[in-house]
Amino acid sequence: MRKNMGSLDKTIRLISAAVLVMLALTGTLTGTLAIAAYAIAAIFVVTSLVSVCPAYLPFGISTCRKA
Repeated sequence: MRKNMGSLDKTIRLISAAVLVMLALTGTLTGTLAIAAYAIAAIFVVTSLVSVCPAYLPFGISTCRKA
């Protein structure tokens, strides 16, 4: 797949993932919200590592810098 995420987008996602995990670990988010936070954090980490956001594809969005 063609990369469609720039470095700022990836950084924001990784920071957001860390915040969500910390909120769940500290007990600020519990139950279903904690499970959702872990799932969203996992999605953010995976999409950041592969530099592809499937949600961007149908809309043709790309935050990558054009070379």
